[in-house]
Amino acid sequence: MRRVQRACSAAPVNCLVPLTYHPWMHTRRKFLGLLVAGSVASSRVGAAAQLLPATPRQTAGPFYPSDFPLDSDNDLVQVAGRNGIAKGIVSNVYGRIVDVEGRPISGAKVEIWQCDANTRYHHIDDRNPAELDENFQGYGFTASDGDGRYRFRTIKPVKYPGRTPHIHFRVNGARSEELTTQMYVRGEPGNEADRIFRSLGELRERALAEFVASDDDSAELMARYDLVIG
Repeated sequence: MRRVQRACSAAPVNCLVPLTYHPWMHTRRKFLGLLVAGSVASSRVGAAAQLLPATPRQTAGPFYPSDFPLDSDNDLVQVAGRNGIAKGIVSNVYGRIVDVEGRPISGAKVEIWQCDANTRYHHIDDRNPAELDENFQGYGFTASDGDGRYRFRTIKPVKYPGRTPHIHFRVNGARSEELTTQMYVRGEPGNEADRIFRSLGELRERALAEFVASDDDSAELMARYDLVIG
């Protein structure tokens, strides 16, 4: 060590060779290590804070199909083999299926079911005496594309006895958990009286979709409803 000291004393004043080990060197390294660890932890917390809020889960209800209709595509207002159009306001319900990080979920099976404009579900257990609209499919499914997009042509949901207007959704993705939920109409007066809708509490906003006029000349409505699965 003395040789090192002499060599350093003969060297210029900016000699970088340490003469001895000081405890503060260990403390400084430890402090820098804590800074790096804290920075990494902060970045992870920041990333977590940017996660999208998941779509709230809700009951499937009693009318998920026990027997699927022969025609069960994503156009519910025209039934194969029939010439008529379903009663009600034709509406295009569309959106994206993503995870909480905003990544699209492609190839997910997206199902919807709802009552017809006469307030009746196409289900054997629905005892509602209303006439069945044979021109309404009642149930349909599609698959999300590479960007997670989906679309249905259906009717604007109507009140069912004891319930506010709603559409049931179920999503099954290869890399995501199954999501069952219900979509409600923004501005519908009956929402606040609906027990299932009220049960959402602060999550109600995530279950609402606004039905607006189409940009083209058609009389059909448009409603965007994105689903975040997490």
